[in-house]
Parts: sequence; C-alpha cells; structure tokens
Amino acid sequence: MKSIFIDCNNQLAPVFARVRRPDDPPIAVNSDAFQSADLPRLLAGYDICLDDHSYMPTEVMAQCRGLKHIVFLGTGASSYMDVPALNGLGIKVHTIKGYGDIAVAEHTMALIFACCRDLARMDRAVRRGVWEPLESMQLNGKTLGLIGLGGIGREVARIARGVGMEVIGWNRSPRPDAGVPLVERDELLARADVISLHLALNEETRGFINAKRLAGTKRGVILVNTARGALVEEAALLDALASGHVRHAGLDVFHAEPLKRDHALARMENVTLTSHAAFRTLEASETLMRRAIDIVRGIVAPSSSA
Repeated sequence: MKSIFIDCNNQLAPVFARVRRPDDPPIAVNSDAFQSADLPRLLAGYDICLDDHSYMPTEVMAQCRGLKHIVFLGTGASSYMDVPALNGLGIKVHTIKGYGDIAVAEHTMALIFACCRDLARMDRAVRRGVWEPLESMQLNGKTLGLIGLGGIGREVARIARGVGMEVIGWNRSPRPDAGVPLVERDELLARADVISLHLALNEETRGFINAKRLAGTKRGVILVNTARGALVEEAALLDALASGHVRHAGLDVFHAEPLKRDHALARMENVTLTSHAAFRTLEASETLMRRAIDIVRGIVAPSSSA
C-alpha cells in the first residue's frame, strides 16, 4: 500500500524527518501548495493519505477511488471533512488523540492571561507609539468554568488551580476522574468569570455556545476557545463582544481558516487571536508525527503479510 503526506509544511517537515525510522513504511511527501480540486491528481495511486489540516470535500474525495485511509493529524477531522460521508465512500478516517494535551492546555492558559490583561491590545498600542496602561483583571480568586473535561480540560484545571482560580466543570457524560467539582451547564455559565471550551465537535455540540447561552453568562465574562470554532455561533459571539457582555474572547480556532484579515473578529480590540497553534509545540509535534507513522505501519503491516 502506498502512502503520501499530502500537506507537509516547513514546520512539520524536519519533525517528520527526525521521527522516521529506517524500518518505517515509505511515505511520499508533498510540500507544494494545492487546491481541493487538485486532490484527485495528487492522491492518484495512493491508498493512505496523511492530512495535516487540509479540507477534504466529499464530492472531490469521491473521485479519489484508490484511497482507503486518511490519517488526520489531530482530533478535529470533522472540521475539515465529513467523516461519515467519507466512510460511506470506503475511506476510513483515523484521528490522533492525547498527543498535545499539555501543549493545548498551556496555550489555553496563555490566552486566558492575555485576555485578562489585554496583552495583545497594549502590544499593538505601544508599537503605534500609544502609551496607555489598561486596567486588567486578576485571575486569583476568579472562577474558571471548563466545558469538557478530557485530557486537555483536566490539564487546564491543574494549571489554573496553581494560579489561585476556583475551577468548576461540565462534561457531556459522567466523569468520575474529573478532579474538579461538576456542576450543571447553566450553573457553570452563570458562575464562571472565565469560560474555556474543550469539547469535541459533532452535530450535538455544533453551535453549543449560542445567543441564549451567552445571555446566561455573567456580564464581563471572558470566553476562550482552543477546541473548534464551530462550537460557538459566530454571530452571537460578535454581538456579545460588541455589547461588552463578553469582555474579551481568546480564540485559536475559527469557522473558516485561515481567518481573513477583514473578518469582523480581526477588527475588534477585545479579541485576542492566534492561528490554530495551540497544539504546535516541538514536543507535541514529535509525538503527533510518530503516532501518525505508527498508524500507517499498522495499516500496511497486515497487507504486507497477506
């Protein structure tokens, strides 16, 4: 079976090369830019595709008749492809969990600090020659509400308690290992000074934070999303930011990526933006790439011995 890493970028290329072993199955590497319409040509003759974060439209993938597996480099494949539809085409989508829990949790806390202290806003002002110290919000003694208590959420809880925050959580299913007090969803929204999202994206969680739920939060709440952009109804968030009901949002993920420079979120002073980079640490990338190669090994090995 033939494999290709379809969108290897300049950051991942040296990591990929470093973690490969002599006995790994061959994996071709494409580092050239492409459009979705190019996928049938690029994937012709390949059974397995490693996908960093490229969109895989169902109608295009239906033309990739030889492809049997997509190894998505992360957990959020559903943001980039219709997984059930691809399964219906005979393409199995593999995701990789747990490789970057610490990296994402640290980035989440960085965004929380940046939002509370208006760091990005003051940085932009100082660079323009404007010296305007802004009054900010202290985290010690504030309540952090975690929506989703998987590996990332629990790691955020550990760090947040270290800076003196009270941490409460809500999870879609019972979580006896949560390590924080579990409360009802609406209670969390009403009590939290800072809300951080750590849910997987599916049809049940899409638009989870909507206008009604935002209205149930404290005025001046801070919202951080390092999970998936589609968990939040964008129009509702924009309205809440404009009114000041949401004091500040820290966002690493968006409905459409990359975020366009003229997007409404990019024009708001009370939004801190990062480029879907929460999981991008060297340590996490090495773990991610090694696990992706191991998935390919597992797919190829049975066919090789047949």
